[in-house]
Amino acid sequence: MPSVLIVEDDPSIRQSLIEVLTEHGYAVRSAADGFGALREVTQAPVDAVVLDLGLPDLDGGDALRMIRGISSVPVLVATARDDEREIIKLLNAGADDYLVKPFSGGQLIARLSAVLRRTSHVPPAGTPAGAPVAATEPLRPTTVGELAVDPGARTAYLAGRELRLTRREFDLLAFLAHHCGQVVSKRRLLTEVWREPYVDDQTVDVHLSSLRRKLGERAAAPRYLLTVRGVGIKLVAPR
Repeated sequence: MPSVLIVEDDPSIRQSLIEVLTEHGYAVRSAADGFGALREVTQAPVDAVVLDLGLPDLDGGDALRMIRGISSVPVLVATARDDEREIIKLLNAGADDYLVKPFSGGQLIARLSAVLRRTSHVPPAGTPAGAPVAATEPLRPTTVGELAVDPGARTAYLAGRELRLTRREFDLLAFLAHHCGQVVSKRRLLTEVWREPYVDDQTVDVHLSSLRRKLGERAAAPRYLLTVRGVGIKLVAPR
């Protein structure tokens, strides 16, 4: 049974989230503030954290950075801030995914299940005991121009300089590098990288924007990441 820490200061919302997760087979712990969350993470490991950003004692972004400083536990942030720059900032600070308030219980379960599939060997709640794990094709080390990506070591270098990527940014880059030169649709990225085919395409756009910035390029002046309008994105060697 995967365990989840809910960090939410509003008692009614916290209780609602606890009920939803419990009904779907998760073991749930909770905290009402940032320091309480840090104590919980320190005292006993959990498989994931759902972190509200509007906390009474700490800014949610600071709480995220402090959690990331002591643990690699997957963190799903819940935020009312839908500004792209703010979301990119959170992802760069160590968030594994985000939900914009208000969100449904179904959205929470889908995002949480996907985060657990990507980041751990813990099966999402509701997986039948003994169910086989689907095999996936291993991604090979790839060099594209001055970009070198090694999925096994989870490292990426550009012109000899290591890129500091979030977990999701690395997964996205590794997948595109594995399919270098091929146009990959956002739907396929959501299905094979996010494993969430029914999530809004904006999720991909936000991560591509952040990844482009770390590769030293812009959508208007691409080098590695080329957008094929109406079709998708492809990784190519700069000309």
